[in-house]
Amino acid sequence: MSNEQSSIEQTIRDQISANSILLYMKGSPDQPQCGFSAQVVQCLMGCGKRFAYVDILANPEIRSTLPIIANWPTFPQLWVDGELVGGCDIITDLHQKGELKPLIDAAGEAPAE
Repeated sequence: MSNEQSSIEQTIRDQISANSILLYMKGSPDQPQCGFSAQVVQCLMGCGKRFAYVDILANPEIRSTLPIIANWPTFPQLWVDGELVGGCDIITDLHQKGELKPLIDAAGEAPAE
């Protein structure tokens, strides 16, 4: 692995550990650049808690590296307390079942292991 690759991986790990709720998406919450990202943003906004995001279109290194780290091929990706929750289908399903808000509400409250 190149030094550049390992520094990108470290950046991603730092982003994930520094933000209890982190969405890797295309675009921004104000201007999502794909329908799936827009849908996940709506679900998160419905939970009423602030979240961090990384625009993978503006960060091609992260866009190419994150799927390897996450073992998840698509975007958006929602990370809560250092764990990958999933992509659009999973987030939408959790939201519809009323399971997303408790997960989001609890984010950042438990000490990280």
